[in-house]
Amino acid sequence: MNSDFCVAVHGMVYLNHKKCQLSSDELADNICTNPARVRKVMAKLKKKNLVQTKEGTVGGYSFQGNPACVSLADIAEALDLKFVETSWRSGSIDMDCLVASGMGDLMDEIFQNLNQDCLERLSRITIQDLDSRIFNCRKNSQQTDNE
Repeated sequence: MNSDFCVAVHGMVYLNHKKCQLSSDELADNICTNPARVRKVMAKLKKKNLVQTKEGTVGGYSFQGNPACVSLADIAEALDLKFVETSWRSGSIDMDCLVASGMGDLMDEIFQNLNQDCLERLSRITIQDLDSRIFNCRKNSQQTDNE
């Protein structure tokens, strides 16, 4: 997994919170990354209709849909993310040893199952859930400070 997921989730929560159109510069400032990276990530979210865009000098991005229905799995799938992967496989299918010839496929299966488990877990967390956690924690913290 790369940090594009963090950029996408942060951007989606911020867009939902602001309830307006924001430029890639404004999003990048809040995410603490560069606007080109934001545009690259948001383009993938736009293809899956998770954000709307408007071109031009007053253009930007806005949240699309119901935040209670947009899950983190939707975002991960839009980015085509693998949470667990490797570019190297141990052993070789051409070796006589059953461990050496079979371990690569077994590890691929384990990684695939882990990715499915991650997506299943993320399907239960919505943008609204994250928004609520951020702002309910802030309210609770402020109430404690005022007491």
